Amino acid sequence: MSDHPYAPEPTTLRPGIRTYKPRRSRITRRERAALAAPGDVLLAMDDTLAELPWSQSTQVIMDIGFGAGESTIAMARSNPESLILAIDVHTPGVGRLIADVLAEDVTNVRIVEADALTVLERCIPQGSLAGVCTYFPDPWPKARHHKRRIVQPAVLALVHSRLTTGGFWRLATDWPGYAEWIVETFAADSGFDGGVVERPNDRPITHYEERALREGRPIVDLEFRKVDVG
Repeated sequence: MSDHPYAPEPTTLRPGIRTYKPRRSRITRRERAALAAPGDVLLAMDDTLAELPWSQSTQVIMDIGFGAGESTIAMARSNPESLILAIDVHTPGVGRLIADVLAEDVTNVRIVEADALTVLERCIPQGSLAGVCTYFPDPWPKARHHKRRIVQPAVLALVHSRLTTGGFWRLATDWPGYAEWIVETFAADSGFDGGVVERPNDRPITHYEERALREGRPIVDLEFRKVDVG
């Protein structure tokens, strides 16, 4: 594995196209301590991922871009029979979630610091994921940046190949234009069925969502499920 935590580059999108903004922010002592001693919570993007319970008896749900990790913890508690595979590229958030998982004795979360598209391409068996969650992905509002949105045909095809039949992709956004984009993109893909849904009871309000609500931006939840195509 490369020393760069986001490498190798995924091939689903054109070279150099990332769905996230690399950023540097201060790591707290608590986060640094968790990163130094993560136990079995933090996984390298190597053979350890192949050792996860990819079976029908244990559902694996991928949480893409977990931010501060509130939704991840809530998802793990609401789905004790599932393994939550949490993916993010930002080191402080990874450290915070490791610390919270260890402090709260949450046993069904594993974390990878990497580009989620790379993990999907290289580490996830086909037809193995029970679900994917992507809450408040970067909307990339400028038209010239739409190619960086995680919801686009090539990514839908990749996620579809990794989901079990009936597996879900749940999303939330506070950008109405992005919500419309998501609905239209999924509608053009015969491998998924779904649309706008009521906010799930097991999805907590995140810090980002609280700010969006204070600023008057409406929240849209969406859910799509994999269907077999003949």
